[in-house]
Amino acid sequence: MKMKKVLAMAVSTLLCGTMLAGCGSSSESSNSGSSSDSNKSETTEKATDAATTAADTGSDDNNSGGGSSSGDLIKVGIINNDPNESGYRTANVNDLKATFTKENGFDASFAYSLKNEEQINAAQKFIQDEVDYLLLSAADTAGWDSVLKDAKDAGTRVILFDRTIDADESLYDASIVSDMAKEGEQAVEWLESQDLASYDIIHLQGVIGSAAQKGRSGALNDTAASKGWNILTQQTADWNAEKAQQIVQSVIDSGKKFNVIYAENDDMAKGAVAALDRANISHGVDKDVVVIGFDCNKWALEELQKGNWNYDGQCNPFQSQYILEVIDKLENGETLSQKTIIMDEKGFDAKTITAEDVENYGI
Repeated sequence: MKMKKVLAMAVSTLLCGTMLAGCGSSSESSNSGSSSDSNKSETTEKATDAATTAADTGSDDNNSGGGSSSGDLIKVGIINNDPNESGYRTANVNDLKATFTKENGFDASFAYSLKNEEQINAAQKFIQDEVDYLLLSAADTAGWDSVLKDAKDAGTRVILFDRTIDADESLYDASIVSDMAKEGEQAVEWLESQDLASYDIIHLQGVIGSAAQKGRSGALNDTAASKGWNILTQQTADWNAEKAQQIVQSVIDSGKKFNVIYAENDDMAKGAVAALDRANISHGVDKDVVVIGFDCNKWALEELQKGNWNYDGQCNPFQSQYILEVIDKLENGETLSQKTIIMDEKGFDAKTITAEDVENYGI
C-alpha cells in the first residue's frame, strides 16, 4: 500500500480541536441540511474533488498543510447511506467529506445507498480499485462476511463507522459507533419515569434491519412486553417525515386512542406532529401526546425548548476525527488499544433542556 506514515497524525492533531460534542446527528434528516422527505436516487460518486469542494469555504482552516508533496495519498473508499436519508446523515456525510480531502492527504471516493446489496457492490469495486482503507456505514447488519473477507485478502483495512454489522471482528480493524441499544434504553427509561396512567404507543420505526432501528426498537419492545404497555401500531416510515405523517393519520382516522409517539428519528417525529396538528391533538409538555425523537437536530431540540416535544435522544454524526486517529495508529504500525469505540451520547428532556444544550448539541 502507498501510505504516508505521519500524515494521519498531523490531520488528527489539527482537527482534534474542532470535534463537536453532540449528535450533530449523524444525519437522519430533514432540516439539518436536507429534507428526508425527498427520495433522491442512490448514486456512487468519485468524490476526491467533491470532497475538496465541500471542505473549501474560502479559508484554509481544514487544510493540514501536509498535502501530498510526494504524491503519496492515502486511498480510501467510503460507503455510506443516502445523504438525504435524514439530517443526521447529512451532517455525517459532510463531516467525512470535509476531512477526507486531497489537501488533507487523502484520495477519497464515496458511495451512497440505502440498499445493502448496492453497498456490497460498491465495496467490491473499491477493493478492486485497491483502496488502502474501506470505511463502512452499513445499510443492514447482515451479509458482509464475504466481501470483508475479500478486503482482508486484498490487504484493504476496514473501519466501520456509525453502525455495527453482524460479522466476525477479525474482518475489520475498528468499529466507531453509537450504542443504538443504549440510545433506546435511555429513551424508554425516561418514558417509564413519566408514570403515565396508561401507555398507548404509536411506534414509528426506521429502516428495518439497520443497527439504529434494531437498537431503538428492541428497547421499546422489551419494556412494552415486561410492563404491559400497548403498542397500537408498529410500522416503518423509513426515516421519512411524510410516511410517518401518513401512519399517524391512519391511526387518528381509526379512532384508536394513543398518548405516546415513539419515533426512531427526528424527521419521523416531525411528520407525526404534523398529523397531530392537523387533527388538533395537543402534544408536548403536559399535553395529550408525549413525543419522542432521536438524533438531536437543532430544530428538534428547539421544539423541546418550546415544549412541543418531550424527549430527544442524541446520535453523534461527527466520526471523522475518531477515524483519523485509528488510521494514524494503523499507519504507524501501532496496535489499537480497543477495537470498538463507543461514542458517549445524551438524552434531552423538554423540562430541563437549556439554550446552551441546543447550541452545543444541535446538528
